[in-house]
Amino acid sequence: MNNVLNNIVLSIIFGLIGILLLVFGYWFFDKVLTKVDFNHELREKNIAVAIVIAGFMISIGIIIAAVVF
Repeated sequence: MNNVLNNIVLSIIFGLIGILLLVFGYWFFDKVLTKVDFNHELREKNIAVAIVIAGFMISIGIIIAAVVF
């Protein structure tokens, strides 16, 4: 029972770390690497920017999953 609890706690911790890294990666990509204000473009319903952000988040998520697990 104790081993199961440890696995649940570790899964929650790694999940939170993954989410934080994904948010940081999005911020870094938005503010540092590009000159485009993605939040403004999303408010203007720019579908191309939404697709780029979705692809970026999926790729960063795959990288984080490979590193964390």
